Amino acid sequence: MAFGRRGAQPQPVNDTSPPPEKKPEPAEPAPMPEPAPEADATKEAAASPPPADEAEAPPPEPEPQPESEAAEPEPAPEPAKPGPPQPTVTEELMGTDTAATAAASERLAEIKVLVFNDLLEAVDLAEISKLEQDQVREEITDMTAEIISMRGLVLTVQEQQQVVTDICNDILGLGPLEPLIERDDIADIMVNGAGQVYIETNGKIELTDITFRDNAQLMNICQRIVTQVGRRVDESSPICDARLADGSRVNVIAPPLAIDGAVLTIRKFKKEKLNLQSLVDFGSASPEMAKVLEVIGASRLNILISGGTGSGKTTLLNCMTQFIDPTERTITCEDTAELQLQQPHVVRLETRPPNLEGVGEITMRDLVKNCLRMRPERIIVGEVRGTEAFDLLQAMNTGHDGSMGTIHANNPREALTRVENMIAMGGYNLPAKAVREQIAAAIHIIIQASRLRDGSRKITHITEIIGMEGDIITLQDLFVYEFEGEDENGKLIGTHRPTGLRPAFWDKAKYFGLEGKLAEALGMGAS
Repeated sequence: MAFGRRGAQPQPVNDTSPPPEKKPEPAEPAPMPEPAPEADATKEAAASPPPADEAEAPPPEPEPQPESEAAEPEPAPEPAKPGPPQPTVTEELMGTDTAATAAASERLAEIKVLVFNDLLEAVDLAEISKLEQDQVREEITDMTAEIISMRGLVLTVQEQQQVVTDICNDILGLGPLEPLIERDDIADIMVNGAGQVYIETNGKIELTDITFRDNAQLMNICQRIVTQVGRRVDESSPICDARLADGSRVNVIAPPLAIDGAVLTIRKFKKEKLNLQSLVDFGSASPEMAKVLEVIGASRLNILISGGTGSGKTTLLNCMTQFIDPTERTITCEDTAELQLQQPHVVRLETRPPNLEGVGEITMRDLVKNCLRMRPERIIVGEVRGTEAFDLLQAMNTGHDGSMGTIHANNPREALTRVENMIAMGGYNLPAKAVREQIAAAIHIIIQASRLRDGSRKITHITEIIGMEGDIITLQDLFVYEFEGEDENGKLIGTHRPTGLRPAFWDKAKYFGLEGKLAEALGMGAS
């Protein structure tokens, strides 16, 4: 009903569409005075051909079309001046001029805003969002067509479909980001305010042509994401971690902390669940490494996955969980739930930020400590970053073999140093040697993941903790990645090489009946 009232006022919108009518007007008066003298002098043209008017000689030959040809040769000697008339033609007919394309895009964006505002007044978004998505799209398509008709807008079928798609994305999805979410080759989406959207593909960051209408639209999208997981982002709480429905991790930092508008970062998950064979196919690991990792996961060894930002730690952790026995009770603790375990008996826990009064926060340490009362067989911590490291070590040392966690570090030795520093942050008054003995007894394997300078991700170390020598934790590498060079395309070349050392967990692998597979992967005898 509301559309009928707005349909009586299509005039402000027609102001944007008349360019095609205004453009032919200046072109017509110019040729109009010319045909008259030509018509009168058609007979004189034959009598007086010698004159030096060479510019007039070509037009009279095609007599049936003097008007169009007479108009073309006149602007020809003025190549620099016909600038204004040319863009008008390409804007309406060709659409190839850059400025014309930008103008058309701007006009379409204005129409989208008009239609979207009319739609907001006509429907209750809270009610329409309760319908199935197909029903919502059908309703929006019909109402958009009605609004366009009532306002007298002139759009092609393709433009109208684009308007409907964008409005549906604004209402049901993530607005301009929806096409990027659908792409499976994107690892990260980085929005730096309304006018800048970067993506990472194949390890390289590139700028896209996607923008938001303004910072308000971007902030609305951020609010929609975080409210779906029961969180908020505003001036009083400008930093927030959240997740999408597919498990993709989201971080939002809003003004006033973000000076140029809200900053939205999405770490996308691939639609296809990866496994160790996928890592072998990508060249991140060798087939022999994959077999050793399978034995490590199935033998219930405690694993710490180390790596820098974007090195693939979480992906590797997901791959390692595929070897957990389906009968085991596994509990995951995460700041933002993103692990994708396929086992049937999985309990997922997530931290909680404080409320508006600054109370009610549930930290990672609270979750890890509570896990011990939930009869877990394995505890998996999405990321160890604070004093919960001590509680995780306690859990690993008290019968919860096969527990796992990730940590930010550049190499296996540095990973142990970081764990030691995190425990010290908790205020525990323990001697350094006692802490290191606790670490050496709790953690069995460190898997190092790295992102190389060409954007590729590799498992660079499978390192085993074999004990203590004095005050130093003793490590031995089972596999290392050796850099060999660079090809003509800038891709790094290297080899995953076994060190030939016999692992200290051999007896444990034998206990689970996996010593044969381990010996085959390491090229050793199964004795």
